[in-house]
Amino acid sequence: MAAASSISVAFVGSGGAGVLTSGRLLLEAACAAGWHGLFTRCVGPQIRGGEAAALVRVAIDPIECHGDRFDLLVGVDWLNAHRFETEIPLGPGSVVISDPQAGDPPAIVAASGARVIELRLKELTTANPAWRGNMIALGAAVKLLRLDQDELADLIEKRFREKGPAVVAASLAAAHAGIAAVANDELDLELARPRATAARRWLITGNEAVGLGAIRGGIRFAAAYPITPASEVLEWLAPNLTRVGGSLVQAEDELASINMIIGGSYGGAPSLTATSGPGLSLMIEALGLATAAEVPIVIVNVMRGGPSTGIPTKSEQADLNIAVYGVHGDAPHIVVAPQSIPDCLLATQWAVHLAESLQAPAILLSDQFLGQALAAIPRPADVSFIGQRQKATTVVAPYRRYALTADGVSPMAMPGLSGGQYTAESLTHTERGLPSTSASDHHAQLDKRRDKLERFAYGDLWATIEGQGTLAIMVWGSLTGAAREAVAQLASAGHAVRLIAPRLLSPARPQEMAAALDGVQRLLVVEQSHGAQFYRYLRAHYSLPDNTSVLHHPGPLPIRPGEICRELLAGLTR
Repeated sequence: MAAASSISVAFVGSGGAGVLTSGRLLLEAACAAGWHGLFTRCVGPQIRGGEAAALVRVAIDPIECHGDRFDLLVGVDWLNAHRFETEIPLGPGSVVISDPQAGDPPAIVAASGARVIELRLKELTTANPAWRGNMIALGAAVKLLRLDQDELADLIEKRFREKGPAVVAASLAAAHAGIAAVANDELDLELARPRATAARRWLITGNEAVGLGAIRGGIRFAAAYPITPASEVLEWLAPNLTRVGGSLVQAEDELASINMIIGGSYGGAPSLTATSGPGLSLMIEALGLATAAEVPIVIVNVMRGGPSTGIPTKSEQADLNIAVYGVHGDAPHIVVAPQSIPDCLLATQWAVHLAESLQAPAILLSDQFLGQALAAIPRPADVSFIGQRQKATTVVAPYRRYALTADGVSPMAMPGLSGGQYTAESLTHTERGLPSTSASDHHAQLDKRRDKLERFAYGDLWATIEGQGTLAIMVWGSLTGAAREAVAQLASAGHAVRLIAPRLLSPARPQEMAAALDGVQRLLVVEQSHGAQFYRYLRAHYSLPDNTSVLHHPGPLPIRPGEICRELLAGLTR
């Protein structure tokens, strides 16, 4: 039996079947035994209460995406499971667990050639009313994957302890029934043993990592209106901000939330809001105010399928245009995109640092995949960015809040500083902040706001650049993990491929990008948007190789490593 470096498992079921609980417990059991893992969820448009799928990948090394196919599919029931068919690719080597009393599996199962194992969930739960089908299915999956059954028992006991000993006992009994039911079955592959390590790991979501990065970056005030899939950022920040002397306010809407953080930042507290595409659309006018008044704020946008309400529960990268270009007038601001769950922490902390240092708004472009995925990751290093908001400590009258300094950043007086009174003006203004219609004032302030962003030394964090070769893949955001895995697959086939993933999307960095592309003869741009927004953005701001193509499609289907490999290799023969 072959030893695999990773195994992918999916649980599907109707609302209330508990498949998300099963998926999370499977991930926790694997991670407790030393493996790395990734857990994501697929839910219907109801967001809560509808059909669901839990997608789990367990591996010997850290992983940032799902693989090209699933090795094990567990059907707690098949009600509306067809809605996830295209998101759970199977193959001839896959195994499907199905209850013969729950109806036929989706058509994709027969078409894939997967082997079906019968598990009589309905019969077992009817005979034992206290048992839950998802716990039986979990036990079966643990047995087939050869995970530690004692570790699973400990996790079940911890998870259901508050519900009482009867629930714990029933859950344990159901899991053991699932283990016994597949005692004579096995997968066609075995997960390689985890690498020995004493390093502590975290089980964390991207939204939680964003919250931690915000606090590490110095955020002390947050205001926001709940929205899928960004609400968990606020849920994490609410109790944790108070521990560092900060506070969070749930505003009445998105317009109020961004105006609240502009006020909080004007008063001296680094401030943040979190939203998704529809909320960002409502915030655009106030984003222009923060740009013109040079008030630092951070907007976390956890992207989802659009336009309008779109698909709230699925990932997409189609908010790039509004994030970069959405403000009317010339309003330069910062746009940063995290590339993995650990990078959600680093990129958020960096975004806060940039906003405060440059006295400008910063948008963090995360997405549903990163935000709501749960992963076991090595403990992130403590990174201390040097550079804080330049504050005026003394004032020589008259105070020039918007003075034309060499680096474009002028010291900001905090309310209460003697002689530091000024108007944070959204109108074109003089260096003192007085409204002006003068062409010279308008040009000077536009140049000031542009130059301070373009001249700043962003360092190596502007992009992730890995590998060498004349072939290159360029991605951004959550697709970085799939591209990195594609590069590894191509390397094993003898192709040297470079990975370029900008973390700083705006302002553009022409010189740095030219160096990253030096020697590249064939470039594949990969993105999850219908209109190839990233590719068009690159064409507008950078000189790309003549042999450049784009692989793009919208959500909800993810772009997988194998698809990237095939597209790059196909381009070599065109």
